[in-house]
Amino acid sequence: MKEKPWAGRFKQGVNKKFEQFSESISFDYRLARYEVQVGIAHIEMLSKKRIISKKDARKIVQGLKKIEQEIKAGRFQFKPELEDVHMNIEARLFELIGESAGKLHIARSRNDLVATDVRLWLKDELKIVQGRLKSIVQTLLEKAEKQIGIVMPGFTHTRFAQPVLLSHWLLAYAQMLIRDYQRFAQLLKSADLCPLGSGALAGSNYPLDRNLVAKKLGFSGITENSLDAVSDRDFLIEFASVSAILMMHLSRLSEELIGLSGEAYRFFELPESLCTGSSIMPNKKNPDSAELIRGKAGRVFGDLIALLVMMKGTPLAYNRDFQEDKPAVFDCADTVKNCLEIMELIVKGLKPNKREMEKACEQGYILATDLADYLVKKGMGFRQAHQVVGRLVRYCEENGKKFEELKLEEFRKMSKLFGREVYKLFSLRASVEAKDVPGGTATLQVKRQIKKIKLILKK
Repeated sequence: MKEKPWAGRFKQGVNKKFEQFSESISFDYRLARYEVQVGIAHIEMLSKKRIISKKDARKIVQGLKKIEQEIKAGRFQFKPELEDVHMNIEARLFELIGESAGKLHIARSRNDLVATDVRLWLKDELKIVQGRLKSIVQTLLEKAEKQIGIVMPGFTHTRFAQPVLLSHWLLAYAQMLIRDYQRFAQLLKSADLCPLGSGALAGSNYPLDRNLVAKKLGFSGITENSLDAVSDRDFLIEFASVSAILMMHLSRLSEELIGLSGEAYRFFELPESLCTGSSIMPNKKNPDSAELIRGKAGRVFGDLIALLVMMKGTPLAYNRDFQEDKPAVFDCADTVKNCLEIMELIVKGLKPNKREMEKACEQGYILATDLADYLVKKGMGFRQAHQVVGRLVRYCEENGKKFEELKLEEFRKMSKLFGREVYKLFSLRASVEAKDVPGGTATLQVKRQIKKIKLILKK
């Protein structure tokens, strides 16, 4: 099979530079094993429907299984001059079994074939990503359960706001990743339809059993419109979109770990095996693993944009532009899987510094809201209480004092509602435990959250 499959229409051969420009085997070789699976299912269906003979079907299936063994063993030779994964496998089949190989392409097109291959590929990738997501959520959960007693400053606008349990902070990221898992699970449903049998765009002249092929390939159903089926890349855009949200979450976690493990805070110590040093400064311990995850988020965002821009101007049905979907989604999948793996290692090796966290809570007047709530419980409106405590904070700043260092008469200058029991408020533990509402940072609520996440993980 030395000629192009479409050579009969043309007098001239293909320009060599264009041939190099248009090949896709350099990246779509990753679909080879799916190509073989689809070929076997298709041939078995053609045989059952008596579109080809059982003899030809046996020869073709045997040839495809031989090719599958070569692919698994790394012996299969992909040739750029054969354009893509489809023609590489078909050409090898001709070498193995002769002219019967020409019947492999009955009642199918490269258009519906690649759409089927890439859906199968995506289904496998989704299972890997979901497995790694589940693993990192489990790691965050274990870390949260182990560190249940540590209090740290919670931030808004990058400034100290109110004290929270470290476990509550860790579980915030677990909740993000659970949502990511659920989005990937929903995407699996979108990808789980078989387009084979749609042909180039109009369907097939043969009495195909599309549902049989779908069942053999593990799909839950078939696509309903042949024009849409061969040109639909929504499921790949959804994959890149959900991946972009996941990478945004990993980047946020990376950003916090980078900052909170630095000299300014020292809330965490990152595992040395995931850090690097400086080529010039002997003192440095750089958080490169987290920085790389943060950087690679932009790469996945770029993959999503590439897919959207590729699709936005394409008419029905198949267009060669679609060849460019695979570099984007392959890169997206590889990046996400690698980042999840490294982030789990970071979280596993993360060492919290309880002393530094609780020491930091002594700054920034982070119990100010507790003081305002104290006045509210004494009968004052919250807006008035906010004003009173705001003045109290300014007074402390101007006089270099902490709340607990003030005398009762200093409190009472701001409001007569302050009584001696106000000093009981100046406890990080009391502040945390006071937030005993569903979703709050009180120990009981955090333990309930842990229990719920454990149930989610079991499912």
